[in-house]
Amino acid sequence: MIVNGVAIEDTFAEAFAMKATRLVITADTRHWAVTAATSMTGFATSVIACGCEAGIERELAPAETPDGRPGVAVLLFAMATKELQKQIQNRVGQCVLTTAGSACFSGLEGAERLKLGAVLRYFGDGHQIAKRIAGRRYWRLPVMDGEFLCADDTGMARGVGGGNFLILAQSPAAARAAAERAVEAMRAVPNVILPFPGGVVRSGSKVGSRYRALIASTNDAYCPTLKGYATSRLPPEVGAVLEIVIDGLAETDIRTAMRTGMEAVCGLGGAGGVVGITAGNYGGKLGPFHFHLRAILQGAG
Repeated sequence: MIVNGVAIEDTFAEAFAMKATRLVITADTRHWAVTAATSMTGFATSVIACGCEAGIERELAPAETPDGRPGVAVLLFAMATKELQKQIQNRVGQCVLTTAGSACFSGLEGAERLKLGAVLRYFGDGHQIAKRIAGRRYWRLPVMDGEFLCADDTGMARGVGGGNFLILAQSPAAARAAAERAVEAMRAVPNVILPFPGGVVRSGSKVGSRYRALIASTNDAYCPTLKGYATSRLPPEVGAVLEIVIDGLAETDIRTAMRTGMEAVCGLGGAGGVVGITAGNYGGKLGPFHFHLRAILQGAG
């Protein structure tokens, strides 16, 4: 399958079941809302070492937020409910509660709930106050610039993590240009995040290592400097590979994001230095969600 000079490998991305939640962070100004969201989603690229995968989903206009102020929607993903609870408690407590003028609300409905203000309220040292508004419980914590308003809990959903595709290009510059183009397009897709820096991964990994202490190591099959090794899967003309990883609230969200990103890359085409698109998988044995590249581009389920 060739699209505008870009070879689409007949393979699939393998993704995994995760637990997810959405939080809505607001502040007096857009600057402080974005600052809080950026801080709390830091060091959250991969569950391999970060505990969770998190990112900014989109910015919200005052008309879209519970308190009528500028806001940001963030998504957080973890492998287990207990870990996701720990991550939101620590990240909201250390990064949102500490941000000037901030507030934090639930952005996701669901029968399964995670504690938010219910655990952060103790910071009020007995001066916290619970309020019920429109059937929902909130906590008001006294802080030095006034009050921190926080929802009592937030909904939890079953998400999908690890959707991906790899961009094979003639040079690092061409790979970056294609990846940036894809990321810009994918940012408009709702219910997904691209958890790595700038939405792009240069250090793609494989499962396992020759060193026992490591559970993941460099994906040598796609490292241009290792093209002389038997494990390499790169043709001679490929000089750089970049990966885009997607986490989403549902399979359809991942599929939409992947198609959007791959179409953007193919729009740049072979003339832009893009050689091909492939994906990372583990033979279909590790994750239950399989996203076939050609089927996605053809619009098939």
